[in-house]
Amino acid sequence: MAKIVGVAFPIPKQFMDRFFKEGKNVFIKPATVWKELKPGMKFVFYQSHEDTGFVGEAKIKNIQLINDPMKVFEMYGDRVFLTKEELKAYIRSQARWKRKSSKNRPWMVIELEDIKKYEKPIKPRRFIPVGGQYIKIKE
Repeated sequence: MAKIVGVAFPIPKQFMDRFFKEGKNVFIKPATVWKELKPGMKFVFYQSHEDTGFVGEAKIKNIQLINDPMKVFEMYGDRVFLTKEELKAYIRSQARWKRKSSKNRPWMVIELEDIKKYEKPIKPRRFIPVGGQYIKIKE
């Protein structure tokens, strides 16, 4: 049996330094891989688009689900890795993929701590889907 110890999410390269150099520590996206996550688990940064691979990690401090993603700025201010304009554009891009019959999916907000960057990217053994992927170890 495999034990879930964390999660990996793809994040475009252009946003990575916000976590590693600019002190951003709040990740937001539509809720996908989150039901098994708990504070203290590992969050692995998968750099997508170019120079792909695992480029760093952090510890999950807190996880919340919210219905209005813009409220994240009231909660966390400038600690969010996206700007308000970038989040609005992301919300608009997500609307293209919604089915008329589907209910609105909540957004997950993951607060991170102990963020560290790896010296060089580590290539994953398997593809990391856009929705993220649990990290498991065999027990």
